[in-house]
Amino acid sequence: MARPKLWEVNDALWAVIEPLLPRAERRTRHPGRRRHPDRLVFQGILFVLHTGIAWEHLPQELGFGSGMTCWRRLAEWTEAGVWPRLHEVLLAKLRGANALDFSRAAVDGSHIRALKGDPRPDEAPWTGAGRVASITCSPNATGIPLAATLTGGNRNDVTQLIPLLQAVPPIRGKRGRPRRRPDVVLGDRGYDHDKYRRLVWDLGVKPLIARRGTEHGSGLGTQRWVVERAFARLHWFRRLRIRWEIRDDIHEAFLSLGCSLICWRKLCSLG
Repeated sequence: MARPKLWEVNDALWAVIEPLLPRAERRTRHPGRRRHPDRLVFQGILFVLHTGIAWEHLPQELGFGSGMTCWRRLAEWTEAGVWPRLHEVLLAKLRGANALDFSRAAVDGSHIRALKGDPRPDEAPWTGAGRVASITCSPNATGIPLAATLTGGNRNDVTQLIPLLQAVPPIRGKRGRPRRRPDVVLGDRGYDHDKYRRLVWDLGVKPLIARRGTEHGSGLGTQRWVVERAFARLHWFRRLRIRWEIRDDIHEAFLSLGCSLICWRKLCSLG
């Protein structure tokens, strides 16, 4: 049996995604051309995400529709808030399967080249390698990304610590109140600021952050490897290795979709 392609959407995944998509009512008078099927368009979006191909080069013979059709549908679904809801639903399924460990979470940032520029030049300065965007990720103890944010390359990682913790959605999946915060958050020396330690405590989370000037091998590295694995998994998606999107919301949509697909693959591995 041939191995399914990464961008193919099986019935199980589509059953999760389809209820989240907004319904497009067709006009009775002058309806125009029939709308391309959402499932095929979503596969086209995944094809671009996985391969990093330009929208205009999307192969027509695959039946996903034109690149512009896929881009417009991605923008439409992004405006409707589909991707954060998808991530939240999959996190809830993981929690229900006891596959989320809230005992600790690690935070870190990663810089990527932004070759098409950024509409906010004050947040993405020019460098020798082109514009730079910063992705900050907070995976839990099992390497599942709970939240990810996109900022300009000139932002210090520590400034995104509180927004990142606040970006974690309320995760259901079990009886009782939804879970939003890990017990402990781990960070490297770049997060060594007493002000932010106090702010983390105010959120009910214990900060475990390396101190500047201390020797390496303090023990945090043996627990923070999950954040490096999370970035490696996000870089499976070639569209996330370099920022080609001019619009922030489109790149953030790809980032959120990448986090959701990591969650989905973990669910599939659980059987």
